[in-house]
Amino acid sequence: MHNLIFEIGLAVGLIATVGLISKKLRFSVIPFYILIGMAVGPHAPHFGILDFRFIESSVFIEFMGRLGVLFLLFNLGMEFSVSRFVKSGKSILTGGLFYILINFSTGLLIGWIGDLPIKETMVICGIMTSSSTAIVAKVLMDLKRTANRETEIIMGMIMFDDLFIAIHISILSGLLLSESSSLWGILSTAAVSILFILFMLFAGKRLIKYLDKFLNIQSTELFLLIVMALLFLIAGFSESLHVAEAIGALLVGLVLAESVHSNRIEHNILPFKDFFGAIFFFSFGLTIDPLSLGGAVWLAVIAAAFTIGGNMISGTIAGRVAGINGKARANIGLTLVSRGEFSIIMANMGKAGGLLPVIQSFAVVYVLILAITGPMLAKESAFIYKIIQKLRIRRKEEI
Repeated sequence: MHNLIFEIGLAVGLIATVGLISKKLRFSVIPFYILIGMAVGPHAPHFGILDFRFIESSVFIEFMGRLGVLFLLFNLGMEFSVSRFVKSGKSILTGGLFYILINFSTGLLIGWIGDLPIKETMVICGIMTSSSTAIVAKVLMDLKRTANRETEIIMGMIMFDDLFIAIHISILSGLLLSESSSLWGILSTAAVSILFILFMLFAGKRLIKYLDKFLNIQSTELFLLIVMALLFLIAGFSESLHVAEAIGALLVGLVLAESVHSNRIEHNILPFKDFFGAIFFFSFGLTIDPLSLGGAVWLAVIAAAFTIGGNMISGTIAGRVAGINGKARANIGLTLVSRGEFSIIMANMGKAGGLLPVIQSFAVVYVLILAITGPMLAKESAFIYKIIQKLRIRRKEEI
């Protein structure tokens, strides 16, 4: 007999346990959350009431994981303001374009190396181009870099990337899941996505004075309900426009960061962000069966190496345009390394479209490598930058 409440308690208990271990080891907690999720799930043993398969609660845990993404991105948006965000526009546009060009090109190269058909290659390109907004947000908060100048560029590049991914997913949907697709339909979807993001960014400043009056409520309960309603409604509406719901949540945070109630909002939302954010990474791990990770390991390792190198290049370009120092440029490139939710979504689309099974294996191994190494690289970005500088000096001396 399955017990939903007990299973949820068991899941939270496991998450808390690995969280304590990571704190003792002074290591990023994200890989621990993912690995404990992988260690349990449908393939795990069960001992009476201690059922580590999470059969009864899997759908509920997945839903809580989705909430975790929303709260992570909303809270990160609250750390900035629309006016500061727009000022970084040139570096965001330049860095974002190079980021997409480099990662998409390496996806084409991986497809060629693996001798994959065109449809599989297009899915690989999407998997390799989509940075994980949730993991990046968590890393920035864990490393206390949300106030850094380069963080605005990082989040801007993620928004730019996710806009591209929204368009790419639209193309893949037509290519893989439907009998036919029109160029006009794809272009219309892209235009709507762009207009929605621009409206939220630029109209937000005009609307905030009315929101401030609306949120001038003494009751904490009503205040929290209104903020939650705004978050869920706009995030849900953005998804209906083929803009990732996580980006909708980020946009809400960016707008409300201008509010006179911003401190109160952050104080009330923080516990939700911490709790549901941890659930997200655990739920991601639940979707991975360690026994099925064969066939594409070597290809995923090569792809991960290409991604790390390509991100360093795009981060350097964005940083130079913004006029920031080398250490901050390294922060940009290495923070964006992590891959996660969107890569898995595109791999699932490939499965639904009847593509080769190697796509699923590739996505899982590739995402796992970068979900684990990404936070590590971001944490040690200053050390990595110093090593690169020393190598450059030695090379010049040898020449």
